[in-house]
Amino acid sequence: MNSTQSIRETRQESNLLRIALRGNALFSGLSGLIALIAAQSLATFTGIQEPLVFVVLGVVLILFAVDLVWISARDSIDRRFAWLVIFLDVAWVAGSAIILIFDLVPLTVAGRWIIALLAEAVAIFAIIQYLGLRRLG
Repeated sequence: MNSTQSIRETRQESNLLRIALRGNALFSGLSGLIALIAAQSLATFTGIQEPLVFVVLGVVLILFAVDLVWISARDSIDRRFAWLVIFLDVAWVAGSAIILIFDLVPLTVAGRWIIALLAEAVAIFAIIQYLGLRRLG
């Protein structure tokens, strides 16, 4: 077996993980752009008074998306990076749950729904990435 065959097989085995990482990158990047572009509107809509929160969140999400694209574009996906992404996604979901359960931030009803729905989407990415990582063996 030559090295080209080995790379193809590695890419094929990691296809679910690669697709999940790219989907996560797209979702995170778009969310980041929306947060940057509509920071003031989102602050009003969600009840978070300071638009700077959305500007910072937007920048962080865009940088995260760039990292996900970089990780998923490599010939072989480094398991440590994949585990780190899953950990960060789970931390996002846990943080969102803590904010909602303990009412840590004064949110509008719409703000609570947004946080809950985003957390659910992130949880789905974490699960699919985990399944993709398991396929690698």
